[in-house]
Amino acid sequence: MSTGSSHRSGTLDAALARAGFADVPRAASLLSSGLLGEARDALGPDQRDLSQAFEGVADPDLALLGLSRLGDVLDAEQRARLVRVIADGGAPRRHLLALLGGSAALGDWVVAHPDQIDVVVRPRNGVAADPDTMRTLLLEAVGADPAAAMPVAAAPAATGTLDAMRLAYRRILVAIATEDLTATDPQSFLPEVAGALANLAAAALEAALALARAELPDGGRQARIAVLGMGKTGGRELNYISDVDVIYVVEPAEGGDEDAALKIGTRLASGLAKMCSTTSREPALWEVDPNLRPEGRNGPLVRTLRSHIAYYERWAKTWEFQALLKARHVAGDADLSQAYLDATRPMVWDAVGRENFVEDSQAMRRRVEENVPPAEADRQIKLGRGGLRDVEFTVQLLQLVHGRVDPSIRSANTLSALSALSAAGYVGRDHAAELAGCYRFLRLLEHRIQLFRMRRTHLMPTADGDLRRLSRSLGGGIDGASGLQSRWRATRREVRRLHEELYYRPLLPFTARLSADDVSLEPEAAVARLGAIGYRDPAGALRHITALTEGLSRRAAIQRQLLPVMLGWFGEGADPDGGLLAFRKLSDELGATHWYLKLLRDSSAAGERLAHLLSSSRYVADNLARSPESVAWLGDQDELRPRDPEVVMSGMRAMISRRSEPAPAAQAVRFVRRRELTRGAIGDVLADVPVETAMRVISPAADVALAGALRIATVEATNAAGLDEPPSSFAVIAMGRLGGSELGYASDADVLFVHDPHPGVVAEIAEKWALSVAQQVQSLLGGSNPEPPLAVDAQLRPEGRNGPLVRTLASYSEYYRRWALGWERQALLRARPVAGSEELGARFLELIDPLRYPEGGLPTSEVRELRRIKARVESERLPRGVPATHHLKLGRGGLADVEWTAQLLQLQHAGTIPELRTTSTLEALSAARTAGLLTPVEVVRLSAAWSLASRLRNANVLWSGRTTGNKVDVLPSERDVLAGVARLMGYQPGHTGDLEQDWLRAARRARVVVEKVFFD
Repeated sequence: MSTGSSHRSGTLDAALARAGFADVPRAASLLSSGLLGEARDALGPDQRDLSQAFEGVADPDLALLGLSRLGDVLDAEQRARLVRVIADGGAPRRHLLALLGGSAALGDWVVAHPDQIDVVVRPRNGVAADPDTMRTLLLEAVGADPAAAMPVAAAPAATGTLDAMRLAYRRILVAIATEDLTATDPQSFLPEVAGALANLAAAALEAALALARAELPDGGRQARIAVLGMGKTGGRELNYISDVDVIYVVEPAEGGDEDAALKIGTRLASGLAKMCSTTSREPALWEVDPNLRPEGRNGPLVRTLRSHIAYYERWAKTWEFQALLKARHVAGDADLSQAYLDATRPMVWDAVGRENFVEDSQAMRRRVEENVPPAEADRQIKLGRGGLRDVEFTVQLLQLVHGRVDPSIRSANTLSALSALSAAGYVGRDHAAELAGCYRFLRLLEHRIQLFRMRRTHLMPTADGDLRRLSRSLGGGIDGASGLQSRWRATRREVRRLHEELYYRPLLPFTARLSADDVSLEPEAAVARLGAIGYRDPAGALRHITALTEGLSRRAAIQRQLLPVMLGWFGEGADPDGGLLAFRKLSDELGATHWYLKLLRDSSAAGERLAHLLSSSRYVADNLARSPESVAWLGDQDELRPRDPEVVMSGMRAMISRRSEPAPAAQAVRFVRRRELTRGAIGDVLADVPVETAMRVISPAADVALAGALRIATVEATNAAGLDEPPSSFAVIAMGRLGGSELGYASDADVLFVHDPHPGVVAEIAEKWALSVAQQVQSLLGGSNPEPPLAVDAQLRPEGRNGPLVRTLASYSEYYRRWALGWERQALLRARPVAGSEELGARFLELIDPLRYPEGGLPTSEVRELRRIKARVESERLPRGVPATHHLKLGRGGLADVEWTAQLLQLQHAGTIPELRTTSTLEALSAARTAGLLTPVEVVRLSAAWSLASRLRNANVLWSGRTTGNKVDVLPSERDVLAGVARLMGYQPGHTGDLEQDWLRAARRARVVVEKVFFD
């Protein structure tokens, strides 16, 4: 071979490889001989490289082989025409190669029917033909009159009319496939293809019915029969090869006998199915599946309209109404089909009111998934996880739940229904777009897989060659077999995620259980329902509802979905009216944001949580109104968990560092505290106000606030004094309930301020600086500010309010050595460093430990003094008019009783029992039990009373929203307030009195222990 010849051969081989040929030598041979050789000879020297014509073909080898086979069966005239098609290029050649390379089965049909090649190469307008044209072509193929009321074939099937019908069907099918395989954007084109296939199936059913009539005397005219398409046929979204689901309705012709009509109808239905699937010279079409009929395969093949209606009214299951959603007339008596649809459509949209409708539908989807053979699970395009059924069931359930009051979403077509659901606000635009894109891709996969062999399958292939061909057939953007596998897996994951988000929405079963009137929010029905479920002012509530739902905006549309359910959730709270009002305010603030209503509609819990919070806690409602963005937490359980204090501290420091002025920096500190209190309050309302919130959220939030305020104050005082660095170490010592990490929502922060001048610093300068720091800490956290204050109280310092606000460590040492009293020892039991110098805080503890944990115990005189002070507190500080049994802090068995008792035991025994050295009341009681100072029963009673009192104080704040005033410390006497507090704490409606009795019992039992242990 010459060098030039070798070079040309190498160039051709490279071109063929680029075009996608797998068998390059065979391709080169076929291109240079036979039909292709003739086409090349007809071209100029510069145009003879035909390999480029195959670059967009799914399987170039198959297409080339098909052309070669065609050349062998064409007569001279046909061959000449085909040579011109190949040589001329353009759309006809592109259509022919696409069909031959995309479908082996249809390629075989073209080779077997070379006289039909015109249907492939001719110019096209639209997908094959419109429904009426298809019906006409197929009826004329069997010699039936398309205009007749009951078209009858001109001759029985055995005479060739069946083959004529199938040939006409196949011509249209080939035209559809050709246009599909040459579409610029096959995914966007898919709905038209699926619709054309469904219309073609309807035309074939009409022709098959005409053939079946030809088998009966008088054409079976004594029976009127309607054929209704179901499933994908009914939804105009059929596959290339799939069972065609139908239901038959039969009525006697005018004056006819019903029994005779049913017999004729049965023969017609059986004959129709036979015409579509029986063996003949031309390939069968598909199986006709009538198993969606009443009673399935066990029921009669045909029924009268009355029999259908009776069945659906009495016996039909949930899935049968879901199936009826897609029913449409496809063949036979159109008026009878319409009568059937008119009778069953109201049942479809009323079916959602059946008991457990949503749950039954969801269970049916799970059963379908569980029945997929394990070996097929990862290959199923239709039935498996993330498959077509996930999309279809999701769309249908949303339609059935919301469609009873919204006719706009009642389409039988999945993609049209999804678009309508999105337009009406039932599905987010992004969710709808993602789901529609995934659905088109999965359907396109299914179409291409079935089209190749014209076999009914829903499984992804596994062979590399099949995957390669499939990826090439889908258009651009997919890189070979591996790229296809990646795209397939990603699509399944996305579909499954969206399915689980939408299909298992908590709103769906709640909406389904409401009546149509309740869902519609019509004023008269709404007022009646509001009054029935506990709203005190139904008319006022209706005004809020109207304001939220009026208009045509998407926001109003989503509110119309949410409110019927949320009104019930508000009604489950203690203050439905307040909850609805708070919801309106939040919605006015947030309704225009992209996430708020979407969160409430789509989240598994956010809507119900929000309704419960707003109707149960004014404190939470007020805080959410301050920071509406906090509503986003309700969709994520992790966001509702208490934050790690170090994480909160780190975030707060970052916020302070971005602010150069003290006022905005202090606002940031107070914002962080309020944000964490809001998080804790939400958790409390959702979990019956647990006592642990004080330690896990409220006290750490105060710790962080004090640390932040001290950080700001230190910088400001240092700058104001004209110093380069602080002249003294400074520490804040937590006292009281803060020291014990037992703060409530309404608690002040009791503290001591201590400093220690650095060596060489003038004492006066250090004192002045430290006083400025302490004052600024109080001012920054307690002064005017858009954020709620934290009162910083230093009255537990030596000499109380008459003593200096801040002292040096040496001054504290001198005072405590000389003047400390029993009550001061008691107060120091709660002391713990909370902010500032850790080293100074540790030294302060070393200083006070001998005072609060005396080795020899507390002198008898000091014990008597503590008892005297306690008795005086009980007699003098209890607010006038408040029964001692109802004051949670100072009353009998209240917080002070339990805390003083635990602290007395600590003062008496902590010097010798290290386990008692704790700032926590409950830990001290537990240690006292371990040490034998209290019996287990005594500890249980003291702990129970203290915990219940702490929870009640927090519940008072949560219910009322008030963080100041004496009522925080009192068990409510007003029945509606007590009811609200009781509901917060987990008591059921009607059991408000149980809370009062539980408190009185717990306090009484604790007081008995206090009398014995504290007062001896």
